Amino acid sequence: MKIVSLLPAATEIVCALGLRDSLVGRSHECDFPADVASLPALTRARVDSSLPSERLDAAVRQLSGERLPIYMLDEARLAGLAPDVVVTQEACEVCAISYDQVARSLRRTAPGARLVSLQPRRLGDVLSDVATVASACEVGDRAAALIGELQERLSRVSRRRSDAPRPRVAVVEWLAPPMLAGHWVPDAIEAAGGVPVGPAAGSPSIYATWSEIEGLAPDVVIVAPCGFDLARTSAEASPLADTLRSLAPRVLLMDGNAYLNRPGPRLAEAVETMAAWLRGETVDDSHATDLVENARRIAG
Repeated sequence: MKIVSLLPAATEIVCALGLRDSLVGRSHECDFPADVASLPALTRARVDSSLPSERLDAAVRQLSGERLPIYMLDEARLAGLAPDVVVTQEACEVCAISYDQVARSLRRTAPGARLVSLQPRRLGDVLSDVATVASACEVGDRAAALIGELQERLSRVSRRRSDAPRPRVAVVEWLAPPMLAGHWVPDAIEAAGGVPVGPAAGSPSIYATWSEIEGLAPDVVIVAPCGFDLARTSAEASPLADTLRSLAPRVLLMDGNAYLNRPGPRLAEAVETMAAWLRGETVDDSHATDLVENARRIAG
């Protein structure tokens, strides 16, 4: 079986199911596990992702306003791969190539391929997506083991909760302009032992001013811009350090691209990281860093 994944989270699911050797193509954003970089990238963005946040947001909004695709698909390469299964998504046209683009392309390039579309809204949907991908790739028996492992990790976090009042947590998903995270993120905060403030679980992320975020009275703020690794998050958050500190006494900078923005298996790791930090424990500095500690590093 030959599998093409056009969604980073789906690539992670496919590999977690033991199907790495069946992957023949990926999206340009698929980067985990690291060895998938050797596979041909079938998509590209029409905007420069290295632009500063505000300019990047404006460029994406302009394309959306003109009803133009944000991503392009290499149809010739896709046809040459002749996949049996293609996994894409319908959750967010900003985050990955749209379902309609992929469906239209497959009718021309690989009409025999099975198209699997993931639409995760809640944390539980991510577990369901594991079963969906496993079934489409004819390894349904492997899904239960992976789902069970992820559920047990989340259960271990829950068992470590104390009786102390749960902190109110705001997750900033974009910095310029500010955006509050929705979809599965509120569920992840809940699982980590916090009380999410902002969009309801399953609802889309929303733009919000800094004063509106302050008005939510968060006890802690987690900054995890969509698509940014920890280094870029730290770089873009540093000029806003005073603003972020004014929102809450504690601020965590997180590698959202790897651990929170993608609805895949590493969400369990995101929950574990956030739970440890909320308990006051030191977290893996490759995943996240406290804003105060990050400022000390930059100053040093």
